[in-house]
Amino acid sequence: MKARKIPTAILTLTLLFAAAAANAQTYTLLHTYPGTSNNTSGIVPPGLMSQGRDGELYSTISSGGVGGIDGTAFKITTAGALTTIYDFCSLASCADGDVPLGGLTLGTDGNLYGTTQNGGKSAAGTVFKLTPTGTLTTLWSFTSNPATDGGIPNYAPFQGQDGNFYGTNPDVYAGDFGLVYKVTTAKKLTVLGDFNATNGWSPNLPTQGTDGNFYGTTVIGGTTCAHGCGVVYKMTASGKLSVLHNFTGYSTTNPDGTFPYGALVQGNDGNFYGITNAGGVFNLGTIFKISASGKSYTLLHSFENDFTVAAGANPRIGLTIGSDGNFYGVAAGGKNAAGLIYQITPAGVYTILYNFCSLKSCADGFNPNTMITQHTNGKFYGNTIGNSLGGSVFYSLDTGLGPFVSSVTSVGKGGGTVEILGQGFTGTSNVSFNGTPAAFTAVADTYLTATIPAAATSGLITVATPGGTLTSNRVFRVTPTVVSFNPPSGLIGATVTIAGTGLTGATKVTFGGVNAPTFTVNSGTQITATVPTGAKTGKIQVTTPSGVASSAANFTVLP
Repeated sequence: MKARKIPTAILTLTLLFAAAAANAQTYTLLHTYPGTSNNTSGIVPPGLMSQGRDGELYSTISSGGVGGIDGTAFKITTAGALTTIYDFCSLASCADGDVPLGGLTLGTDGNLYGTTQNGGKSAAGTVFKLTPTGTLTTLWSFTSNPATDGGIPNYAPFQGQDGNFYGTNPDVYAGDFGLVYKVTTAKKLTVLGDFNATNGWSPNLPTQGTDGNFYGTTVIGGTTCAHGCGVVYKMTASGKLSVLHNFTGYSTTNPDGTFPYGALVQGNDGNFYGITNAGGVFNLGTIFKISASGKSYTLLHSFENDFTVAAGANPRIGLTIGSDGNFYGVAAGGKNAAGLIYQITPAGVYTILYNFCSLKSCADGFNPNTMITQHTNGKFYGNTIGNSLGGSVFYSLDTGLGPFVSSVTSVGKGGGTVEILGQGFTGTSNVSFNGTPAAFTAVADTYLTATIPAAATSGLITVATPGGTLTSNRVFRVTPTVVSFNPPSGLIGATVTIAGTGLTGATKVTFGGVNAPTFTVNSGTQITATVPTGAKTGKIQVTTPSGVASSAANFTVLP
């Protein structure tokens, strides 16, 4: 089912439009980037924008700045006021890097993290940390050696559950098919996944699932098509790669996708959602979902842009999950052949939200080929690239979704600190994790920190502000810990009290790897268990729906 959106012009550069199957949408042009002779601005894909602690959005421009061609990092308000915070290639021989096309991602320390495609010690790009006020630290300079670290990254890295940053390098050197790397703030880089064409070629940025594994796609490679049509891959924390799905290309009888781009996003149902640039029923790209096991693959939508349908074509940017649980993205084509914004539900209902080039001279932008981001005010923000027919702009799209709060990390342990973004935090009276009150500090009107309660369980975070209660857009997963146990040793059949955090809902307790069939969850911080027959001296391990925790010390089984 497709719902058509018909835009209606109103005063200024704000457009309101409606559709029979959706609430009214509001598109607003906020900023027009300075352009070159062909209206491009250096805004290029993927161009990730991230919300900072101050409520402003941060990203990069691949060219421009003081040097004219080397790129900048900038912040922009939700009203469209732009400030350059760093000019690349400011150091001798561009040791600080240049051509930062990946955008920026927010770390738990409040700093921004990104990559450059050029510059650094070997002119193969860098990974950098940037403070919101513009102080840059190079975390790694790539060597261009595919055996060690590769180079010329396309994406900004993201912060994993362990606090380290993860990214990918594509296939740009002889004998190189791309890799996944991990880099620490202490400037140590480790190659985790090394592709070999059969398991993928030219990897896109992965995403970390709730199970701790990494899931992603490669643009080409795999075992189908002449050079492979791309794959969906899974990577363990230790770097072991496995293929979950081989794309098969264009076929009216088997309408799979081909050439996937962008990062996968995990839905509230646990499945992963993504796009392909081609393939599907019309060979114009697809939207798909796949289970974490890879056993279930569903084609949700085949793009079909033509003169009569004009429903979009050939997406190159991955999906964004909204606070309503639906997915939002951009594609080429559309009513004016200038690109469009769309929504798709987890069930596959596709709706066009906005067609670009709806204003005179395409003043509202052309070619929205960068990631869109949902701000905690509920609105979506993005950029257009522009070309000779229309400019490069920064815009917002209001779909009627209300304000919410967002945690910088989506997983943590009892006693840990969580950074929460939002608005109206001044005067906050309560923060809770799935109903359990937490200690908190409202650092600013747009940023607060909270301590995960020891008895907290996985669920939504709520923040009670003077303007009303705000709820998180995603479930926060409280992983268990085993802090201690008493007694430290015992006979088979003895009762052991296990203390920890996040223990509510425990499904399994083991002693030295042997399952204990008898145990009681007394609270979120305590379990009593009976030492099972066959128990061995070793760690006590507790499994909950949110993870597994092991004791630091061994429990000694007495003879």
